[in-house]
Amino acid sequence: MTTNNKYFKTNKATWNEKVKVHAKSAMYNLDDFKKGKSSLMLYELNALGNVNGKSLLHLQCHFGQDTLSWSRLGAKCTGIDLSDEGINLAQQLNDELKLDANFVCCNVFDTSQFVKETFDIVFTSYGVIGWLPDLKPWGKMIAERLKKGGTFYMVEFHPIVWMFDYLEGKPFMKYGYMQNDVIYEEYEGTYANQESKMISKEYGWNHGLGEVVSALTEAGLHIEYLKEYDESPYNVLPNLIETETGMFVTKDKLYPLIFELKATKI
Repeated sequence: MTTNNKYFKTNKATWNEKVKVHAKSAMYNLDDFKKGKSSLMLYELNALGNVNGKSLLHLQCHFGQDTLSWSRLGAKCTGIDLSDEGINLAQQLNDELKLDANFVCCNVFDTSQFVKETFDIVFTSYGVIGWLPDLKPWGKMIAERLKKGGTFYMVEFHPIVWMFDYLEGKPFMKYGYMQNDVIYEEYEGTYANQESKMISKEYGWNHGLGEVVSALTEAGLHIEYLKEYDESPYNVLPNLIETETGMFVTKDKLYPLIFELKATKI
C-alpha cells in the first residue's frame, strides 16, 4: 500500500484545497443550504424514502452537505471523508445548524477502524469509487458496517464517463473501461468552479459495473437493482444540455451518465 498511500496523500491535499473553493461556489450554494435547501437529488431521495429514525453512514461525504441533508430528514448520521478540511467544515456546519450528525476523518478503506457501530443504511454518491484502487476491501467494509437486513445505496457517475479525457478541448476516449493502471491528471480549476486558479492533482482508478457488483456480492450483499440513466443531475461534464426536468444530457445520448445500485445485507 506504500504507492497507494502516496496517491492518497496527493488526493487528500487536493481535496483540502477543493473544500475551500467549493464552499464558496455556486454549485454547492452554501448560503441557501444553511437556509434549509437540501443538497440531495431525486434519485437518492426516491431510493431511500423515509429515513426518519434510521442510522446512516455516509462514505466520502466531502464537507457534509448530503450527510446533513439526511440528518434534517431525521436520520442519525455519521459522515466520513479523507479530507480533514472537509470534516472540519462539516462539523462547523453541523454545529451552526444545530444538527446531531457525527463526522470522522479517515480513508474510506479504514472506516471500520474508526467507526465501530453498524447502520441501517450505508450511502455514497457521485464521484466516489474512482478514488479507490480496489473495490474488494470497500465492499467488505460496507458489509461490516451494515446491520443484518440493512441497505447499501449508491448513485454514481457511469464508468463509461471515465473513459474520456476532458482536459484537451473536445472529450476523447483515452482510458480503459476496466483499466487497472492508475490515472493521473493535473489541471487548473475544479468541477465546481472551472475559473478557480487552484491546481488539482489527482490519482484515480476506473471500475466497471461488473467489478462494483462483484465487490458487493462477494462481501455478502444481495443486489436488489442496478439501473443506468443517460442523464445527470450535475452539469460537471463538457457540453451537456439541460433538459426541461433540470437534468443534463449529452447531445446524442449514446451512453449512460450515471447508475444507481441498491443492495441488502443478507
